[in-house]
Amino acid sequence: MIFVMIFGMGLAVFFNRYLFLEPRLPVRLNRGAREFLGFAVPGMLTAICGPIIFLAEHRLNLSLDNPYLLAGACAVALMFWTRSVLITVLLSMTLFYVFRWVL
Repeated sequence: MIFVMIFGMGLAVFFNRYLFLEPRLPVRLNRGAREFLGFAVPGMLTAICGPIIFLAEHRLNLSLDNPYLLAGACAVALMFWTRSVLITVLLSMTLFYVFRWVL
């Protein structure tokens, strides 16, 4: 039963992506739908990263000894400063491990 669910969800994801990636299919989104979908990635990243950064040990942790919070703040600052995703990811990961080791 689990394999059927995994296979079914894989098919659902594949066809969902295929409709928008295949150039020969006549699926066109209007401007409002495209702008709305532009907020999907930041919303998804916030939903994934928010609890990891702010809820250390299943409670709100906004202290300066939270390495997740410090590395997240550094990642935001690095992104505004460098405008490079690769540099931001590498430096913020390095800073995270330094913060974990020091704190």
